[in-house]
Amino acid sequence: MNHAKKETDMMNFGYNGLIGVLVLAGDIWAILNILQSSVSNEKKLIWIIAVVLLPILGLLLWFFLGPRSGKSV
Repeated sequence: MNHAKKETDMMNFGYNGLIGVLVLAGDIWAILNILQSSVSNEKKLIWIIAVVLLPILGLLLWFFLGPRSGKSV
């Protein structure tokens, strides 16, 4: 019975770890895009702080409301 609990704990850790890696990758991607945007340095700093302090919420806010790269179509 103890062996089954260890396997369950390992599976849960694997999913949590995967979610954490995905959030980290998304945050790094957001920060790189923020740095490449054409907004002022103050706005870049505010967005980066938001993404770092609030990883999931900051990423979502940046994705929908944040600065875009200076490239126009």
